[in-house]
Amino acid sequence: MVTIKLGMVHYVIDHVYGAFMHRTKLSPQFFSRGWGGPKLELLERMAKKLFPLDVEGQNWPPALVRPVWRTIWETKTACLREGVFQTPCDDELTAALPPESRTARVAWLVPKNVPPQKMACVVHLAGTGDHTYDRRLRLGGPLVKQNIATMVLESPFYGQRRPFLQRGARLLCVSDLLLLGRATIEESRSLIHWLDIEEGFGKMGVCGLSMGGVHASMVGSLHPTPVATLPFLSPHSAVVAFCEGILKYGTAWEALREELAAEKITMTLEEVRERMRNVLSLTDVTRFPIPKNPDAVIFVAATDDGYIPKHSVLELQKAWPGSEVRWVTGGHVSSYILHNGEFRRAIVDGLDRLNWKESW
Repeated sequence: MVTIKLGMVHYVIDHVYGAFMHRTKLSPQFFSRGWGGPKLELLERMAKKLFPLDVEGQNWPPALVRPVWRTIWETKTACLREGVFQTPCDDELTAALPPESRTARVAWLVPKNVPPQKMACVVHLAGTGDHTYDRRLRLGGPLVKQNIATMVLESPFYGQRRPFLQRGARLLCVSDLLLLGRATIEESRSLIHWLDIEEGFGKMGVCGLSMGGVHASMVGSLHPTPVATLPFLSPHSAVVAFCEGILKYGTAWEALREELAAEKITMTLEEVRERMRNVLSLTDVTRFPIPKNPDAVIFVAATDDGYIPKHSVLELQKAWPGSEVRWVTGGHVSSYILHNGEFRRAIVDGLDRLNWKESW
């Protein structure tokens, strides 16, 4: 009985936080400027290009990036660097990104005095609203003692890569969400490739919280070599977040309907939501390939998550036989704050399930 009541408290916290963040007028709604183009056909073509689901379109080789680094600080045991590089997206996708998002930024916390072939490195991807490096560096920082480096990618549309007219994390158009995802995938795969080929790291991983967990799943799925894949508090698809979870209250459904009406397409709000489902279904990770080493896939999910229902986590586990789900007690917000220890444990265990590179 106590457990049930505590779970309800966590669930209520998520909804109270969600109501404050998404139902008040304190901040703009997601997609307040519509779908992202004058024609739905253009958006559909873009979305299908962003997330190719045919077998031949998967596992394409990553482009090699060459970040330019500067040292932020260093001690006897670790060094923090910040790097910049041009996004490796193809010309059409790069042109679709806002100019502010075309230069990628990354922070890299590395143990010192350890040969790279004896180290692992995990790329940490941003959750919704995570504009800075700080939280992810705090998550990965203690792992330096276990010879695990942390690389933190600043997402397109976030931080210094945020478009001038965008407020906070509230993406202006639906197409921005798809562009953010594809650019994050390309950049993450290229960074992992760089860690492998140029730096010679012995093991690589990718992790992320919430939206970052969805992107981590996609990166782990599409990378051509085995990586530890560690999605935390994340759904199997953006459909869950924007059409089922609390974020649906922060979505500008009326603006989306009005854009359609301007194109002489009449839809009810329910039909607009169904249209959104169809578009965002292209982010359904259950339709992506099984990672090269599914044993090194560890999901960490919350028992009373008001944003991410349990069925969403279990759908992806079912689609990827051999993967593991670990449950923490809490909601989305409380687990995000309280369970860093479990997230770190999953990172360590996922990497332990990979062979060192020499034995591949």
